[in-house]
Amino acid sequence: MAPLGDVPVLVLVAVLWGGTNPFLRTGTEGLEKVKRETRLLQLLAEMRFLLLNYKYMVPLAFNQCGSVLYYVTLASADLSLAVPLCNSLALIVTLITGKVLGEDIGGKRAMVGMLLTVLGVTLCIAGSVNEKQ
Repeated sequence: MAPLGDVPVLVLVAVLWGGTNPFLRTGTEGLEKVKRETRLLQLLAEMRFLLLNYKYMVPLAFNQCGSVLYYVTLASADLSLAVPLCNSLALIVTLITGKVLGEDIGGKRAMVGMLLTVLGVTLCIAGSVNEKQ
């Protein structure tokens, strides 16, 4: 059973994962212009491009902090709560962050999907709390 204190930490993980995804996407802009003669040189040039690009590395660092926090929290969290909570909320945070950054997130169907996802996560949390009592 998951301690109720794990829920805010798992939500933070979802925010770290979902909030960084659009920034990671924008941080890779220009990568397709990197061209080299061989596969090995191409790989090294792409790695150099990404490693020296703060627009990519800063969101990646926050994303990886979320991954470490997730890994540590899994020691005490119920997997049937942690996995759907983090992954579904990360998707919603990604959509919201993308919308704030001016991306097209898909209209009414996307909104209905987000509402259904929030409903599902709420049911998971409620089920976890009821199971504990």
